[in-house]
Amino acid sequence: MASRDVTLFCLVLCLGQKIQAQDGNFPIPIISATPSSVIPWNGSVKILCRGTLESYLYQLEILENLTYKQVEKQLGFQEVAEFVINPVDTNTAGCYQCRYRREHHWSAPSEALELVVTGLYDKPFLSTNGGHVAMPGENISFQCSSAHMSFDRFSLSRPGGPTLSRHRDARLQVDFTLGPVNLSFSGVYTCYSWHSGRPYVWSAPSDALELVVTDTARQDHTTENWVRMGVAGLVLLALLAILAENRLGPQLPHQEDQQDLPDLSWSWQKSQTEWTFGLTPKDHQGDSWS
Repeated sequence: MASRDVTLFCLVLCLGQKIQAQDGNFPIPIISATPSSVIPWNGSVKILCRGTLESYLYQLEILENLTYKQVEKQLGFQEVAEFVINPVDTNTAGCYQCRYRREHHWSAPSEALELVVTGLYDKPFLSTNGGHVAMPGENISFQCSSAHMSFDRFSLSRPGGPTLSRHRDARLQVDFTLGPVNLSFSGVYTCYSWHSGRPYVWSAPSDALELVVTDTARQDHTTENWVRMGVAGLVLLALLAILAENRLGPQLPHQEDQQDLPDLSWSWQKSQTEWTFGLTPKDHQGDSWS
């Protein structure tokens, strides 16, 4: 084997051993912020680092001059470590990561968490050209504009959704086009303006704008179906009422059945006459003219 190949193999082997010694093949920690990673000036935030139950040391780091530097360490066996940043300002805003120590090795670092402080510039104005109501499948456009200062970065955000950023050089307005939208795009939107030279220092949020994505066509069909079902129910009730009336009402004999019945009208009139003269029908039958 050539010396060059041996050297390359040794370099690869040493690098592999270094990586294995560094992370110990442990799960990568998960970093998050509560209540959010976008915090008003002088606000407070908790940065959570989730490791394993066997982790006994956690470390929070911030990126400075292209190098991550230690911010705080937390000792103790726990699955989640909490680091409180208070207050959040231009000094504490930035790009964070965390790692934990287990046995004799450090884990690999977590993904980066960008902590942003807001409120250092006046709020921009947020509007939309398509109204506040959209149909599924449509595109909706938001405009975020600044009245007094020029910014080369604008961000559109929604609670629970991703933050969208757009780059514009020395402009007062930027357009955000979303779509085709679906029901999950419904929510309250705000926008921010900032400078690319200070990516973690944003303006105050714009006034909120609510977007409602609704499938009115589906709702119209649902209403029509309910109306049809209601009409069908009324017709069924009417038919049942007619049937019940026919069964429970007086039963009149048919004309052919009436021919077989005796004629009682003369007998009744005759009896009435006899009672009028003080005679019973029986006495009258025994009487004779003499």
